[in-house]
Amino acid sequence: MPRKKINQDEQTLPSTPVMETENQDTVFPIPEQETPPVQAAVKKATKKATTKGVPETEPDSTETDETTSWPPEDTDQIPFPAVEAPPEDQGGMAEPLPEPRRRQKSERQQFFDLRFSELDRYLTNEERAEWNSIYASYRGRSAMSGTIIGVDQLSVNVKDSEVGTMERKTMYCAIVVPYRVRIVIPAPEMWEKGQERPDFVLQNMVGANIDFIITKVDRESGFAIASRRLASQARQYYFDRRPALHGVGARTMCKVMAVGPRRCLVECYGHDINLTQRELRYTAIPDLREVYHPGQELPCIVMGYDANKGLTISVKETESNPFDGAELRHPAGSRRQATIAGKYGGGVFCNLPDGTVCMCNYAYQYQDADFKVGDTVILAIQRFDMDKKQMYGKILTKW
Repeated sequence: MPRKKINQDEQTLPSTPVMETENQDTVFPIPEQETPPVQAAVKKATKKATTKGVPETEPDSTETDETTSWPPEDTDQIPFPAVEAPPEDQGGMAEPLPEPRRRQKSERQQFFDLRFSELDRYLTNEERAEWNSIYASYRGRSAMSGTIIGVDQLSVNVKDSEVGTMERKTMYCAIVVPYRVRIVIPAPEMWEKGQERPDFVLQNMVGANIDFIITKVDRESGFAIASRRLASQARQYYFDRRPALHGVGARTMCKVMAVGPRRCLVECYGHDINLTQRELRYTAIPDLREVYHPGQELPCIVMGYDANKGLTISVKETESNPFDGAELRHPAGSRRQATIAGKYGGGVFCNLPDGTVCMCNYAYQYQDADFKVGDTVILAIQRFDMDKKQMYGKILTKW
């Protein structure tokens, strides 16, 4: 069968491919597949991203107009986000995100994570009661009581309040052992800020009974760190809210902390107070260490209280003044037996058997070196000063 001749007047696309059938009778154009608009936009955006930073080249002459006819100029109408190009300095590779930093657990969180049932399994009843008291003080900030059995010089990590860094310092620490656990109280945690005492005062506090609050527990090592300062603040708060306790004339108790020859440090409801011999007794005392020692509890009377200035107490006011009625018991001109209690400023303090103190001078035939503290003498009563409540006399002889 002869091939049908195609009329030249028929319009055909020169770039359209032609496919012939087996019988070669008919030919027909194969329509070119249109690129969907969405795929064309993705292709164009990807090409822009991969060629960013590369010098522009001439476009391919074979590219048809159909691939550039979509998307429209208004790209805001594209229903999908455009592809962002990676940073140029990474060579097309995105920078990996840093791993999140894990927050370190605090000491209290580490304490709560402990398995106390396993740690306390083999403890005796006394040991378990001791650790339960320590746990309760650490959890609830409740105060504990104990006796200082020693003062050691230890290296302790201290946090600088200004910088916030930890530094290691060597300092004296009070040691308290309620039963088997060693509790360490550093010197800065013994005193209120602004009321710090010298190290020799802390060293002389062995035997004193103090209150403290646990601030750190090392269960595996079997020791704890405490603060007397926090316990004092809690007791001061309690004392300040009780008018019946801090009213003038109120009777209470104080604890002896440290004793020196002339002064005594006592604690009353968290207040550290220095007392001299005048606030302790009417009778002259040559050396307070012979009468008082750390660990004693003394009755006292509140003489004044101010939340800002502090507390004032007196121990001797709990007793009657032996000077009352002394002019009747020891009239002027009488001679009495007495004991030399002390010397001060050229004067001699002599204690009579009833507790009355007589301020004496020596007779003209004697000198100070002839008499010592503790000697028994005979004195003559000369006069009384009712305003100062003081009796005066003269030492006649050694007895």
